[in-house]
Amino acid sequence: MKKTNRRKFIGTAAALCAATAAAAVPLPAITVNRTMVHHVFFWLRNPTATADRDQLIAGLQTLGDIDTVKALHIGIVADTAPRDVVDNTWSVSELIFFDDVAGQATYQTHPIHLAFIEKYSHLWNKVVVYDAQTIQKQL
Repeated sequence: MKKTNRRKFIGTAAALCAATAAAAVPLPAITVNRTMVHHVFFWLRNPTATADRDQLIAGLQTLGDIDTVKALHIGIVADTAPRDVVDNTWSVSELIFFDDVAGQATYQTHPIHLAFIEKYSHLWNKVVVYDAQTIQKQL
């Protein structure tokens, strides 16, 4: 083997070893500040009515004004490949993050949330809620 090829080989091998070692070093812990997640799925009475969907979305956006809501994500069904484990029968979802269970409890009885239910509940015929509490504060 020529010296230049040998040097290239050794240099490349050393770089690969360093990269592998760097990848093996654990990353610093990331603190998760939100310990309560509230995920709600809505099935519209008229699932093809974009006006109803848009009205519901506008109503959901008002929930972000509740002081215990730390983050709010509103979504519609993604156009992903069909799979047996995916339920895409719903129309709109909201994902809300709270600091704790008490914040979620405050949200449930907050006047903005109650007004949302009163004003927009005629648009849906089914709602499913998944509440999850973080069991680990660091990733």
